[in-house]
Amino acid sequence: MSRDASELAGRLAREAEAVCRHYLSNGKRAGRYWVVGDVHNTAGRSLFVRLQESPKGPAGKWTDAATGEHGDLLDIIRESLALRDFREVAEEARRFLKLPRSEQQPIPKPVRSPAPTGSQEAARRLFAMSSPVEGTVAERCLQRRGIARIHHGGSLRFHPRCYYRPDDHLPIEIWPAMIACVTDLDGRITGVHRTWLDPDGFDRVRLGKAPIDTPRRAMGDLLGNAVRFGVVDDVLAAGEGIETMLSLRYMLPTMPMAAALSANHLSAMLLPTGLRRLYIALDADAAGDTVHAVLTQRAADAGIEAIALSPRLGDFNEDLQVFGVDALRAALRFQLAPEDVVRFLHSSTVAAE
Repeated sequence: MSRDASELAGRLAREAEAVCRHYLSNGKRAGRYWVVGDVHNTAGRSLFVRLQESPKGPAGKWTDAATGEHGDLLDIIRESLALRDFREVAEEARRFLKLPRSEQQPIPKPVRSPAPTGSQEAARRLFAMSSPVEGTVAERCLQRRGIARIHHGGSLRFHPRCYYRPDDHLPIEIWPAMIACVTDLDGRITGVHRTWLDPDGFDRVRLGKAPIDTPRRAMGDLLGNAVRFGVVDDVLAAGEGIETMLSLRYMLPTMPMAAALSANHLSAMLLPTGLRRLYIALDADAAGDTVHAVLTQRAADAGIEAIALSPRLGDFNEDLQVFGVDALRAALRFQLAPEDVVRFLHSSTVAAE
């Protein structure tokens, strides 16, 4: 934190309750804390702002129990007013504290036109606006699905307030969401996949997804592209779902993988140049059988060896949850090529131990 920001944060902390009453007016005091729904001043009891210095920390620090986000009162000002430039945040803080304006005047921000809904540009902006997935409700949901180590390689992020529109005639809702970037073979973001999440809990029916009609949606250019985990060399594992491929990558953390997001997109996924062996992670349904036939033929035409990886239940995440790590690792040992057992599975076993 810069000296200017540190000084402003300290001055605001001495007026913590006044700051909260002004910028988080939908909250209320509860003992030594100000309690509100979130940094955007939503009513609720998820976010706690410390009003007085205590052994737990200084005044002005806050934590959102639902998302794991935390920060100081400058962050409260920025988020509650939807400011993005620190000059704007600092000027607003000085105005509140009635301090002199800085000598350097804010530079007018260029007008940025809205990106077309569902476009590649909208997808890139959403991914850029999101935060690391670590320590969030998205990470916890994946861990509760048995994926204790999430080897996503930067392809997953988290947005605490992602818009969800049930249909064109209903108002927009706001839910936390896991954001996965869809990329082409050159690594350019062409789309994103959103999984809206329930911040209040995890049950075995919804598996942490928000209680809405379509908690999974993708936007952008998906055909031929995929959510990629790791950089492809000569071996790749590809399948439909994000959780399916993260379950396999938990077992095989150094094997590059791709989630095409649907059976049709998996059939049409572009195969990287230089690929020698393709593992096709099948879902146990009719669509999975079709994918196997189409993708195996496409691989053969390109001179690529194709090997099917078959789960015992519906998909590999179900196998992981029901049978556990050791059983899934043992099943993969018999399905991988012998050299890939040594190259990928043996190394993951040693790392886990």
